[in-house]
Formats: sequence, C-alpha cells, structure tokens
Amino acid sequence: MSLPNFEPPVSHLVAQRLKHLRKGRPFSIRCLAELGSSSAISKAVAQLVRRGELEHVYRGIYMRPKYSQYTGRAHRPGPWDVVSLIARQNRWKLQIHGADAVRRFGLSTQMPVIPVYYTSGPSRSLFVGRAEVRLVHAAPMVMQCAGTKVGMTISALFYLGKGGTTPECVAVIKKALSPEDLSKIVACRMPKWMRAALETT
Repeated sequence: MSLPNFEPPVSHLVAQRLKHLRKGRPFSIRCLAELGSSSAISKAVAQLVRRGELEHVYRGIYMRPKYSQYTGRAHRPGPWDVVSLIARQNRWKLQIHGADAVRRFGLSTQMPVIPVYYTSGPSRSLFVGRAEVRLVHAAPMVMQCAGTKVGMTISALFYLGKGGTTPECVAVIKKALSPEDLSKIVACRMPKWMRAALETT
C-alpha cells in the first residue's frame, strides 16, 4: 500500500524560504512565486507581517526586520536598495543622478533633500515609508553604462553641461577613473562638446 504524498502548506514553504534571507535586505514577493498560488503566498506573507517576522517596505517588497544592537532601532533600507529592486522587476536601467555624481567626484558638497535617480523607465515619485524618492526618465545617451563608474562620469558631465564642463572639473573626474574606464567612456556615444572636453584635458 503506497503512502499518500504529503505536501507542506504554502505558509510553511514561505516561512522556510524566508529564514535564509538576510535581515534588513529588501526582497520582492515575486521570488516566492514557485511556492504556490499568488493568493496563498500573499496570505502567508501577510501572516508573517502580522507576527512581526516580516516588514512591508513598498508594494510587493518586504524584508526581514533588523534592529541595531546598540540603539535597538529598526534598520531602514536605503533608497537605492529599494529603487534598484523595483527597477530590476520592471527591467528598467537605473543611473545615478548628475547632481549626486558631481558630488561623489568631489566637485560639489550639496546634498539633495529628496533622492533622485535617472531611469530608462517612466518618471515617477515613490514613497518608501514616509521618504520620497524620485525617478526621472533620461535619454539613452545618459543611461549608458548605468550603475558603473563610467555611467557616473557620463551622468556628471551631462549635468555640468557644456558651460560647466571646465578643464579643471574634467581633470578631477578623469583622475578618479582607471585606464580601462577611460577607454570605455571614449567608446560611448556623446555630444561633440563632451568628447572635446575629455580629449583636450
């Protein structure tokens, strides 16, 4: 006599899967799709949220709570962590904003009040908790090499513009790049003024 196959409930499968995820790192509920129906997974996740084992971060995005061992305060994921996850889900490219790129190269000290990122997707505002994050649609030329040092350079140069791309600024940027990065950026598409600024410095 054969024994009937026993399949654990979806709630158990979800709980077991999430035990292996790092605390404080946001994840998409889509990563649980193969464990059962969307309604069963949603119910299992909602139950874990009610029990305090999961925290809702954004629509369809959660994380295992993480608390500081010194202050006891709950850890909050950075805007980049959440927005990059949303971008991956929607197959959008994500690029550091020009103002932030200029700051990272040491050419500015201004900190934006609201985090802003360039995207190949639509322009929109997101609210992660009470914090606003803005996505600004940018042209393909600006989105080249997104997420790399080369992409940050392109973003910074476009932000500075033709009038602001002085030899001094370009020299600072080029000094922060490796020879490999310099070769890659020369191969990128760019307006004549930008290429001239890079080649004459």
